[in-house]
Amino acid sequence: MMLETVVTQPAIETERFVLRPLRRSDEGKIGHYAADERVARMTTSIPHPLPPGVTENFVTRALAEDRTEDIWAMDASASGGDELMGLIALERLDRNQSEIGYWVAPPFWNEGIAQAAVEALVNANPFGNDAIFASVFQDNLASAKVLTNAGFVYLGDAESFSVARDATVPTWTYSKKLR
Repeated sequence: MMLETVVTQPAIETERFVLRPLRRSDEGKIGHYAADERVARMTTSIPHPLPPGVTENFVTRALAEDRTEDIWAMDASASGGDELMGLIALERLDRNQSEIGYWVAPPFWNEGIAQAAVEALVNANPFGNDAIFASVFQDNLASAKVLTNAGFVYLGDAESFSVARDATVPTWTYSKKLR
């Protein structure tokens, strides 16, 4: 019997769901949704097609004591909803800053899930950051709207490599000052 690592990161409540640390039992749903090309193409790191072992390695890194990124599941099971609607993460950067990243599973698109998750995580500010940054691909207008609606300010254009697209893709960079 394998014991689950205890992750010391807070659960964060929203009106509709809870942001909670990942669990090993999330691997199946994460793998299912991450394998969807529409999800993978809007991230820098999810490959498409999704190779065997990627999801298990992802969850192992998320549970590691020495991780540099905390990842939360968007979980509505307490109110009769789905146990995993998407993921949201904060990666620690230097100078008391973090970078936020998220994806929502296609069955839950256009329901305000990303907006609620971003706002809850920013308001909780679990790392006590002075600022949080975000980057979205320029063809992902929905994510850009989530950020601007959450008070993020456009900083400029850049580009990032997308594993699923096997290409460098133009991005918009945003930030939100918290102090």
